[in-house]
Amino acid sequence: QVQLVESGGGLVQTGGSLRLSCAASGRTFNSLAMGWFRQAPGKEREFVSAISWGGGSTVFADSVKGRFAISRENAGDTVYLQMNSLKPEDTAVYYCAARVGQPATGAASYDYWGQGTQVTVSS
Repeated sequence: QVQLVESGGGLVQTGGSLRLSCAASGRTFNSLAMGWFRQAPGKEREFVSAISWGGGSTVFADSVKGRFAISRENAGDTVYLQMNSLKPEDTAVYYCAARVGQPATGAASYDYWGQGTQVTVSS
């Protein structure tokens, strides 16, 4: 069993930055990929970014490419999402997720989920 806890959400102005963190605990292992999803009011949960255990493989949604960056500690149990040039459209609850194997974009393929952290970008 893996537990995930997100932190770092908050309220920022358009153009500002935030860094989200996701800490994994419990029975983690080296093949565990981690990712970020978000869900805005009235919309489906959407993929944001994902990273492999070693950090050598990353994936980004087109909507955040060039603005967001994902990174992982060498030990692999903490993942970060650096969000720059934030827009009101980025406002959502952001969820950390983990799965066994390679990074993936489909939410259904992830095995573990955090409780989410709110990100609000004011106009």
